[in-house]
Amino acid sequence: MRKQLSNVSEQALQQSQAQMPAVINALYQKFGESSFVRQQTAEGMPTLWLSRDKLLDVLRYLKEDCSPRFEMLLDVTGIDERARVNRYGQPDSAFTVVYHLISFSGNCDIRLKVALAENDQNIPTIISLWPAANWHEREMWDMFGINVTGHPNLSRIYCPPTWVGHPLRKDHPARATEMDPYTMSDVIQDREQEALRFKPEEWGMTRGTDTSEYMFLNFGPNHPAAHGVIRFALQLDGEYVIDCVPDVGYHHRGAEKMGERQSWHTYIPYTDRIDYLGGVMNNLPYVMAVEKMAGIQVPERVKVIRVMLAEFFRICSHLLFYGTWAVDLGQLSPLFYCFVDREKAFNIIESITGGRMHPSWFRIGGVAQDLPHGWDKLIREFVDYFPARLAEYDKMIMANTTIRQRTRGVGAMNTQDAFDWGMTGPALRATGFEWDYRKNRPYSGYENFEFEVPIAVNGDCYDRAAVRVEEMRQSCRIIKQCLENMPEGPYKSDHPLTTPPIKEKSKLHIETLIDHFLSVSWGPIMDPTEVSMTIEATKGLNMYYLINDGGSGSYRTRIRTPSFIHIQAIPFLSRGLMLADFTAVVATTDFVMADVDK
Repeated sequence: MRKQLSNVSEQALQQSQAQMPAVINALYQKFGESSFVRQQTAEGMPTLWLSRDKLLDVLRYLKEDCSPRFEMLLDVTGIDERARVNRYGQPDSAFTVVYHLISFSGNCDIRLKVALAENDQNIPTIISLWPAANWHEREMWDMFGINVTGHPNLSRIYCPPTWVGHPLRKDHPARATEMDPYTMSDVIQDREQEALRFKPEEWGMTRGTDTSEYMFLNFGPNHPAAHGVIRFALQLDGEYVIDCVPDVGYHHRGAEKMGERQSWHTYIPYTDRIDYLGGVMNNLPYVMAVEKMAGIQVPERVKVIRVMLAEFFRICSHLLFYGTWAVDLGQLSPLFYCFVDREKAFNIIESITGGRMHPSWFRIGGVAQDLPHGWDKLIREFVDYFPARLAEYDKMIMANTTIRQRTRGVGAMNTQDAFDWGMTGPALRATGFEWDYRKNRPYSGYENFEFEVPIAVNGDCYDRAAVRVEEMRQSCRIIKQCLENMPEGPYKSDHPLTTPPIKEKSKLHIETLIDHFLSVSWGPIMDPTEVSMTIEATKGLNMYYLINDGGSGSYRTRIRTPSFIHIQAIPFLSRGLMLADFTAVVATTDFVMADVDK
């Protein structure tokens, strides 16, 4: 089954084999080299194709027996290959299923691919290995129509249950103008409403026991403690939560589909709207992925500016969490204090970028413009002021007896649970596991900053909040280092594929003006390849996986968001708790619905 890639010379292949990643060597020895087809990608991640009948054995080996072990399933997604032109020796495939695993112990990743034929789009479920696969597989069926055999409830997750077609297939329309005008008659409305009726039996729930009858409560989709348009169908025995079904998709607007009809440059503003509390931090993995494909090295000044703005948005996001978490537990005052400080941070962001929550300020190869004159004054005032403010919040919130009693021991998970459910970011570190992408796999120059990785011990609601509080202190520390060590230099790379090119040069002569116009309207053209980039976002690991087929935009845009994964674990965290404790679990999951629904 193994083939040599057509675009790799014999000499390059021999060199590649000499530098073979340890995980590939281990798989070759265990299953035989002929069981795999190796693929080269822009970021150099080990990527192997394998047959469907070996999938479960290989995944089980990687999770349980391989050295190092791959503890977490980071992502599962699909690719509609039918319109793709440049595949460079990859196995024939109409649809491809992609598995992305991460090893914390070995600090490495692997990507596995399974090719499916047009008339045989079946793949076995891997829920028995990682419970987090449940929603990934439902999303894959919803978006691509790939049938996951053995799945306990293979149903729509984003689209309404009556939706016709699978939106991320290439033959599915991307715009409403490509379809017939839609009208909703009374008959259609009644059918849609009936399809939304919650039927407990379809989710493996019973309506009662011999001694009691369960109550089913709709928590949301409009509820102040639901933190967005989401519905939790709760199975209650009195005040106790027996089970829970999260119902998402109310915000779904096809962010990945949009990535297939935008140019590399014009898609940047869409990334702001994924985790809409993360602002330019959402731009970062996307532009870094495009820069990796294009071979663009950004200046040191750009790296530090990006880090500074990203950490400001981390503070803004965590302040919103801090205040609303207190409100959910019955303490109203902290919300107003937190929002005052959040506005101070937004004022700084606005003074630099011209925008507040969604400045869309990062660019391919740099940032939109250089720092304005006097940029450091407000930042210096903030980093001197904010640590003392956090100390006040400690007394007001974290030391509050009621909050401690309502959150300690509530919604607890250990590190293995976090691995199984795909929990990253503060949720993972709250279990006592010290792992932060900025430290363990530094990007954008994070290796040059001194900061600590906050961890906790119990993995409960209180600890998840405590980790986020300490992260704000560390973000403030990072921002101060940016302030004191901002390098000189350009704010954008001089690479020909930087988009848009430096504006000042477009005024010199007509050729550069034409280049500027084409870069903005069409976007850069790069050699076909694949790449993924991951960052430590406000809520966990955020990843962009891009496939370039040689055009001016992405053939496949995959966005791995932490919120989507984390919500899936809420039933696990809340079973057996009282209804009042359920709100504490929801709050400390710290999700954003646009981050969930894409």
